[in-house]
Amino acid sequence: MKNLIALLMILFTGFVHAETLRIFTWDGYVLPEEVSAVNALLSEQGYDVKIKVIEPWAEGPEQMFTVMRSGAADVSFLTLNYIQMGGGKLAKILQPIDTSSPRLTRYSKLLPSLTGIPMGMDGDKPLYVPWGGGAYGLWADMDTLDAGQLPKSVGELWEPAWKGKLSLTKGQIQPNIALAMLALGKAPFHLNDIAGDRAALAAAAAPDGEIQKKVNSLYAQVGHFWGGGPEFNPGLQIMASYGPGVAARNAEGGNWKLINFTEGNTVWLDTINFHKDLSGKKLEAAEIFLNYFIGPEVQGRVVKGLGMVAASSEVDNPLLTQNPDFFSERMFWPPYDAKAANLMTQISNRAMK
Repeated sequence: MKNLIALLMILFTGFVHAETLRIFTWDGYVLPEEVSAVNALLSEQGYDVKIKVIEPWAEGPEQMFTVMRSGAADVSFLTLNYIQMGGGKLAKILQPIDTSSPRLTRYSKLLPSLTGIPMGMDGDKPLYVPWGGGAYGLWADMDTLDAGQLPKSVGELWEPAWKGKLSLTKGQIQPNIALAMLALGKAPFHLNDIAGDRAALAAAAAPDGEIQKKVNSLYAQVGHFWGGGPEFNPGLQIMASYGPGVAARNAEGGNWKLINFTEGNTVWLDTINFHKDLSGKKLEAAEIFLNYFIGPEVQGRVVKGLGMVAASSEVDNPLLTQNPDFFSERMFWPPYDAKAANLMTQISNRAMK
């Protein structure tokens, strides 16, 4: 009887002290079977910790900051440029990641070009580990077009042949503005680059200036602006997508292909991060989770299932093979300055009218 009571006490104590590692991520990034796989690893290695994906899904920098500031998440999947937005307010609630940890055996297999990017660093200490990224690219419907018809330069999108056949997002308008900047021969994030120059910003904001006119004429080419994700309506032949939306369409039998413009495409990177209060065994469990998610099983799904570019060198990356300069530094979305972001919203709203 005493032995039975002792056993029950041990089981009860283990149950009471079991901890939850809360994962805050984008829809589709962490699958139920992957949660089970990591929890099995943690159990095998003697950790009394279970991972759990929390609600809501990640939506954008302000929402992610609100959730993380409240202490509701231990591990996040921040888009890299979010970290330093708003004076680095997200950076302040993250902790550096010990990339030499014995639990991060896969870190050395990551693409060197994606580690140590300044906007994700606290001095020489990384606040992120790269997970997967992509382009805010334009994809062509190869069931209705052939390779010879595809625009080679961004500027060709303004040609009459594409009027009504182009679809852009009405949500994150910054990459739409970047298309206009590239067509004008400027850096894609020109407005952010001049954010500290009041006179230059004022000139760029002119309602009858070249930037406003270029965005007006770009939006006039658009047959449909999509909201939560690409909508493949009849007649649309060039679709803006971050990657996963088109990958889902292709999985259903579509044949959409990324257009590799001579100017390139603006690119983004989603990362894995640790909350500053994470410590002890939960921190070690987070490292085990991270290591699994930069391993070949998950990284292969990043490419094949989400249509993205994996951060690992251990898997095939067709988009990188086609374009080794895919993650060009000048094409990375920056942490937008508030003045530049407000101006881009103003320009886009005018163009929508």
